[in-house]
Amino acid sequence: MAKKNDARLGQGLSEIFGMNIDSVLEDIQQGKSELSNSSGKIEISVDEIKANPYQPRKDFDDDKIHELAESIRQHGVFTPILVKKAVKGYELVTGERRLRASRLAGLETIPAIIVEFDDQQMMEIALLENIQREDLNAIEEATAYEKLIRKLSYTQEELASRIGKSREHVANMLRLLKLPKKVQQFVIEKELSMGHVRALLALKDEKQMEAVAKKAIHEKLSVRAVEALVKKVNAPAAEVKEAKTEDVNLRPVRLRLQDKFQTQVHIDEKQISIRYRGVSDLNRILEILDCLEEE
Repeated sequence: MAKKNDARLGQGLSEIFGMNIDSVLEDIQQGKSELSNSSGKIEISVDEIKANPYQPRKDFDDDKIHELAESIRQHGVFTPILVKKAVKGYELVTGERRLRASRLAGLETIPAIIVEFDDQQMMEIALLENIQREDLNAIEEATAYEKLIRKLSYTQEELASRIGKSREHVANMLRLLKLPKKVQQFVIEKELSMGHVRALLALKDEKQMEAVAKKAIHEKLSVRAVEALVKKVNAPAAEVKEAKTEDVNLRPVRLRLQDKFQTQVHIDEKQISIRYRGVSDLNRILEILDCLEEE
C-alpha cells in the first residue's frame, strides 16, 4: 500500500485526492515511504523552523499543548514533523502541535523529514489534513476555502471536488465570512450553531445580525426560534400580510428554493423573485444555477 501511495504522491498531490491523505503523510513520518522527494529522519534546530504560512488552524488548545510538552520532556518526540527547505531555514508542513510542545519543553532540536512540496501542495495538505482530523472550527475552514479559491483561482466546484465535499457545503461555509467578526467569534466559541448562523445570514445588515445573535445566545433560542425572529425582522407589514394569503400549494416550493439559495424567495403571479445582497451574493446564486460565464 505504501508504494502505491508513494507513486501517486510522486505524480503530484492531486493524484491522491479522494484517498486518505492523513495515512499518506503518516507513512512518510513513520519511515514507511520510499518517496524520492523526501529525506530520511534528521534532527533540526527548532529555531530554524518557521510556521506553515498556509496553516488554516489558528485556535490551539493550550492545555493539550502543555500535556504534550510534559510527555515530550519524559519520552521525547516519537513522530518526526515534516518540513520543506526555505530561503533561510525551514518551513513547517505538518506537526505544529509537536513543534509548539517541543519548544515549550525546552528542546533545542526536533526530529524532522524534509519533503519537497510546492506552495499549492502546502496549502492543500494543510487544509486536507486538518479537515480529515476535524481539527478546524467552521470559521477556520471557511477562511481556508476562501484562501484556496483566491490564491489558486479555483471555482467553488473545483475546490469541492478536490476536498471531497459538495459544492453546496463549500458555498455555505464561504457565506460564514459575511458574518460580522463578533458573530464569527460566537461561532468559534461554539455559542452559535451552523443552523443559527445560516438563519442570521438572511438579515439585511451586520448590526441586525449582531443584535439577533446576542439575543439568541442570551435567551438560548433554538434554530427555529432564530429563523422566526429573522423573518419578523426582515418582513415589512405588507409582506407579512401577503404571507398570510400565500398559496398553500406554492409554499413548500418557496421554502425549498429558499433553502437551496439561502436567501428570500417569493412566488406570485407566475413569477419567482430571488433576493440578493450585492454583486458577490448574485454571483453565488448564479453559480448555484450554473449560469456564470466561463472565463
